[in-house]
Amino acid sequence: MDGAHDMGGVAWSDPVRPEPNEPVFHAEWERRAFAITMAMAMPGGWNIDMSRFARENRPPEDYLSKSYYQIWFAGLERLLLERGLVASDEIAAGKSLHPAKPVPKILTPGGVAAVLHRGGPTERSARSPALFAVGDRVRAKRIHPATHTRLPQYVRGHAGIIDRVLGCHVFPDSNASGDGENPQWLYTVSFDAVELWGEASDASLRVSVDAWEPYLERI
Repeated sequence: MDGAHDMGGVAWSDPVRPEPNEPVFHAEWERRAFAITMAMAMPGGWNIDMSRFARENRPPEDYLSKSYYQIWFAGLERLLLERGLVASDEIAAGKSLHPAKPVPKILTPGGVAAVLHRGGPTERSARSPALFAVGDRVRAKRIHPATHTRLPQYVRGHAGIIDRVLGCHVFPDSNASGDGENPQWLYTVSFDAVELWGEASDASLRVSVDAWEPYLERI
């Protein structure tokens, strides 16, 4: 979707200023928010793309006023509410007020290492040949979906070159909406900075974006 989260390459966004020696977590609650979000995906039944959409699908003033893990926690609250695992009065109170809802499975402490080691592979068997090959000129489509997408706004409508063919992977746009994995070919596409931002840009700069086949059209 088009929203405040998609701030790559936009004129109003400040430069990224890395924090020297930045810790993984700045506070203990951030560690807990991360752990709870990971653990709740098992009983909640959502996938990574649904989780991303729950975090990004909020008004700009709300998204931009929150820190990184505040956004994660707000997304988790939305996922829990949507599935009836908590009630709105429990969110307001910050504690359990009703009997726990039954869930099909949970992540136990003993299962954490196995789940983290396994990860969440997204590569799937191809159902058709790849439409593009390395060296092909393509254009990122001008799309404005109301739901989740991984195509950043700043490349839409611009021409690039296929640098790599990455195989067939779960298509996040359909996966986030509960419409199935719908595997699609995935490519690394490189764009010249001048193509993206005009003649005032650094002519030596190239930007690479991983883009699924439905995002692209041949030039």
